[in-house]
Amino acid sequence: MSLEPRPGLGCVGAPRLLAGLDQVSRLDRVAHLTAHGSLPRYRPDELLALAEDIELRGRGGAGFPFARKLRAVTRSAKAQGGTTAVVVNGSEGEPSCLKDTALLLHAPHLVLDGALLAAAALDAEDVVVGVTRTDVEQSVRAAIAERGPGGRRVRVALLPERFVTGEGTALVSGLNGGPVLPSGRKVRTSERGLGGMPTLLSNTETYAQLAVAARIGALDYRSAGLPNEPGTVLLTVAGTTVVEVPTGTSLAYVLDLCGTEPGQGVLVGGYHGRWLDPVSARAAQVSRQSLAAFDAVLGAGAVLPLPEDTCPAGEVARVTRWMANESAGQCGPCVRGLPALADVLDAVVAGGGGSALEAVEARMGSVRRRGACSHPDGTSSFVASALSSFPDEFRDHAVGSGCGRRVLGALPLPEDESPERLVVDWTLCRGHGLCVDVLPDVVRLDADGFPAEASMPVPARLRPKALRAVRRCPALALRIQE
Repeated sequence: MSLEPRPGLGCVGAPRLLAGLDQVSRLDRVAHLTAHGSLPRYRPDELLALAEDIELRGRGGAGFPFARKLRAVTRSAKAQGGTTAVVVNGSEGEPSCLKDTALLLHAPHLVLDGALLAAAALDAEDVVVGVTRTDVEQSVRAAIAERGPGGRRVRVALLPERFVTGEGTALVSGLNGGPVLPSGRKVRTSERGLGGMPTLLSNTETYAQLAVAARIGALDYRSAGLPNEPGTVLLTVAGTTVVEVPTGTSLAYVLDLCGTEPGQGVLVGGYHGRWLDPVSARAAQVSRQSLAAFDAVLGAGAVLPLPEDTCPAGEVARVTRWMANESAGQCGPCVRGLPALADVLDAVVAGGGGSALEAVEARMGSVRRRGACSHPDGTSSFVASALSSFPDEFRDHAVGSGCGRRVLGALPLPEDESPERLVVDWTLCRGHGLCVDVLPDVVRLDADGFPAEASMPVPARLRPKALRAVRRCPALALRIQE
């Protein structure tokens, strides 16, 4: 059984979204108010002005201005003469992203604050948080209970954990009791969303940022980050660590803080993102403008460095296969095009020759701009960026003997579990507990402070941390075994 990852947390400078989490692992209602203070009241025009003053944009990938969404829902409600709803998109179907999971597990009240601020501005009766993990659902459900009864209906809904669940129309369809699939039509949730009502749909971090700004005001909010991109942003680094950083922070500094480096390159924006070569990664800043200069986007904040000792072609091929399996299955480019693209990439890695490389280009062309949603385009762009960034590696595999490196699973996938295990020698273990500090996603301690299991599976993405745990054990009681 694969492990459901719980992210490590870090920050550059003073934390905002992650404030208080150095004291407790989860902010309940009391701890939340202690860390952040009470939530001020805002008139609708004041909240709209605040969102504009801090230039708040969606943090789920598209980066759409939040104030424009508010205006669009308000216009639709007036035109239709009905009620509105607010939806929090807490679905992270991509295993390289854990920032929304981090917020909803550790600081759920901050997200609920932002959603309720928006609901008050829109006079919305319903607030729904859509999630895909049972532990996240339990955390949000507990937070709702901690608040007690209120004037608006707030609930959490558990949806299937798939890549396409986070697409707006798929999420709303699932919340409405329908299939969790993209509609394939240009349906604006601001016009017709939850229960057919005009709906404000935005990402978990976006609402949390709104709640922070509402407390500290636009001027203090803009004291961090860049003048044209104020505030902080959450990044998921290497699929394991969520870091809050001010915009404008050096990407290389963030990687160093997380104990890694650019390696062979850095994938920014997740599995619909773009690759940066090591030189570009060291020069880039965490900002839309900086990354645009390298033809990259921050997207949902996934930052994935590729270590020197893994095979780039093999890593890309296995992610492409997973993306093909995660398709909505309702249009030709997804049903046939993406599996065919994965097939020819596998052929390249297996030494299929120059014709296999040519077939990759042809397959990418067959899915572009033809899908019912953005999934085929995003996947083909990911492959195209990899081919451009690692041309020698792909050609060596196609027409030569390959690169000779293993595929370590540096690009995390849900089923990503290596045959390696962390093994405890009970004759040596003294219960120091350093292993759980280094490797909390793998090691659990029993009531006496000793590892609860003698043999624990180590996902490939966590192998560097497992090696660190082995080295740090003062009793030399740990080893990695295949």
